[in-house]
Amino acid sequence: MQNSKLQFKSQNYSFSLKTFNFKLLTLKLWRSHNGQALVELLVALAFASLVLPGLITGLVASREGKAQNAQRLEATGLLREGQEALRVIRETSWSQVETNGTYHPQGSGPSWQLISGSETINGYARQITISDAYRDSNGYLVESGTLDPSTKKSVITVSWNTPYPSGVTSTMYLTRYLNNTIFTQTSESDFNSGTLSGTIVTNTNGGEVTLGAGGGGDWCNPNQYIVEDLDLPKSGVANAVSAYEGRILAGTGENSSGVSLADIAVTNTDPPVATISGTFNGYKTNDVYIEGNYGYIGTDTNSKEIVIINMATLPYSESGYFDAFGNTDTNSVFIVGNTGYMTQGNRLRNFNLATCSGGNRTGSCPAIDPDGAAISATGTSVVVSGNYAFVSIAGHVRELEIFNISNPASITRVGWADVNGEAARDVYMNSDATRAYLVTDASSTLPEFFIINTTNKNCSDCPDLGTYNAGTSVNLKAVEIVPGNRAVVIGQGGEEYQVIDISTEASPVRCGGMQMNFGINDSASVLEADGDAYSYIVTGDAPLELKVIEGGPGGEYTTSGTFVSGPFDAGSSVAYNRIIPNFIEPLGTNLELQVAVASDVGGSCTNSSYYFVGPDGTSNTFFATSSAIPLLTNAQGYVNPGRCFKYKAYFSTTDVYAAPVLNDVTVNYSP
Repeated sequence: MQNSKLQFKSQNYSFSLKTFNFKLLTLKLWRSHNGQALVELLVALAFASLVLPGLITGLVASREGKAQNAQRLEATGLLREGQEALRVIRETSWSQVETNGTYHPQGSGPSWQLISGSETINGYARQITISDAYRDSNGYLVESGTLDPSTKKSVITVSWNTPYPSGVTSTMYLTRYLNNTIFTQTSESDFNSGTLSGTIVTNTNGGEVTLGAGGGGDWCNPNQYIVEDLDLPKSGVANAVSAYEGRILAGTGENSSGVSLADIAVTNTDPPVATISGTFNGYKTNDVYIEGNYGYIGTDTNSKEIVIINMATLPYSESGYFDAFGNTDTNSVFIVGNTGYMTQGNRLRNFNLATCSGGNRTGSCPAIDPDGAAISATGTSVVVSGNYAFVSIAGHVRELEIFNISNPASITRVGWADVNGEAARDVYMNSDATRAYLVTDASSTLPEFFIINTTNKNCSDCPDLGTYNAGTSVNLKAVEIVPGNRAVVIGQGGEEYQVIDISTEASPVRCGGMQMNFGINDSASVLEADGDAYSYIVTGDAPLELKVIEGGPGGEYTTSGTFVSGPFDAGSSVAYNRIIPNFIEPLGTNLELQVAVASDVGGSCTNSSYYFVGPDGTSNTFFATSSAIPLLTNAQGYVNPGRCFKYKAYFSTTDVYAAPVLNDVTVNYSP
């Protein structure tokens, strides 16, 4: 029992202890919940302190933003109105926007005007600020650079202060492109008001300026300038001619009725006088070439295809010859230094003039390339320039072939051209051998005159740059390039003497000619040291086979010159904006310009001082194309904007037969 009682008490004690532990746990839990609630309360208060100001501010801003957006829309409308008003003002009168300052627009009847200062419209302040504009060397607008007086920078601002300060802004650049005016010089009378130095005014196409190219005649009117003619000895058919200043060599031995060669002296007078100095006979002449006191005859004699004539003293005598291989006749002959070239049928041959059996140009002269070079068909004419020989061809689809002669002992064909399928009769090369001028027999459908690009001598079918149709009834036989960008072509049938303007290679055009009705067999041309220019032709006119035609655009021959325009008076100070020249630059020529703008002197531009500049505003540069005129003032007297204007054109050429041509000049300016 005692054990039982004891056990009960223990259990009772144990029960009481558990009850105590439960109450203690309950108290801890109660205390724990109270701390968590306090933390949560503190977190909620912190979050509210962060969110509520933003919410309140957003509510306020939203309420005020409606008013701000309405103000911005209204201000933008005022801004756009200012932009349109400024455009109208610019188009009405540039003078209203050319002065820097602060303005506002004001309606003026159906238009607008600028009033000094800003304006206030229903609480909005509006102003237009006009300032200078600047450009860099490429013409782009920049913050600093060269002042452009024909452009203005305008900043339009509309601002307001409630509910807080704000504004809208627009930047515009205004140019005085409207009401622009031009003046143009294009006619003969326009150019005659200028100053010429080594240049002349012509009227080939309505008026132009070009280099003085010699000759008191006019290539385009040959009928008016046949200044001399001569009856050659006997009654043979004159078929070949070669010349240099003061001397002409004519071959008249196409049949047995004439002499092989006639030497003609030509006086340096106006007009020239031609007289026979001497003759040589004994061979039938196919071609002639003159070099100093030696004449060269291309013959049909099998043992002497080339005969050398000493013309130093009378009577003229045979001094040497070249016996080409085979029995084919000579077609043409050309001499360069101590080397002779000839075409013999379908062979191009060369021979040494310095090592002939009897010495220089005496006795039998040896071949250099023993076999010569094969031509695709009959070589009708040969011209040598530098390291190349150019041969016109008859009887093949190729009318021109090019041969490399840099190694005289081994001539090599390197290039060719095919033009119209007709027989080519003659070829002429320009001074640097980059252009071949070729003439052919008549074609029923294609041109007979060709300008061929021979810059690349190794060309396969060298391209033609320009062509000219001489007529379906004329067989052209020879071509000469003469001063002033002209080609003279001669032949038989149709219009036998034609002059072609080749200033623009892509479109050669006829500028004159004459029909002689008795045929022209060959031609040569000479530019004398004093500037006289002549064409020599041998014809079928039996009583007067040789004719001398004076050509040229006139003026003293020069390789460089200038033209200064007469002054242009705008009547008041204007901005000269752009120069637009129109000119032609044949190969080997150059033309460039400068401009001058000056203030008037006593209300006139006649006595103004002109300082010429190029695109960068200095005298070191030149205009070569349509370009902006510098808008600046310098210490030398160039003043743009200004009242008075001149331009200066600079002409130059490296080819005595080509010259640049100034057709017209247009200048754009703004009041």
